[in-house]
Amino acid sequence: MIWVRILVPVRVKFSNFQIIPVNKVAIYFKESYKELLEKVTWPTWTELQQSTVIVLVATLLITGLVYVMDIVSNAVLKFIYSLFS
Repeated sequence: MIWVRILVPVRVKFSNFQIIPVNKVAIYFKESYKELLEKVTWPTWTELQQSTVIVLVATLLITGLVYVMDIVSNAVLKFIYSLFS
């Protein structure tokens, strides 16, 4: 690859010296589409529901843990502040 001007990639064919611009965005979308159709394995409806339930339960547990930590730290800080007032 040869860089022409500032950050403009081009490919050079040395057989007949043609300069062919490389459109990386178009290549990216073509490869992404091909990967989605041929390489990705999509979950079944049952697997999707199970994963959703797991995520919801984990979210609720972590939210509860953060809530408890907030209450405890609030109580500890109030106790510490009451010592100095």
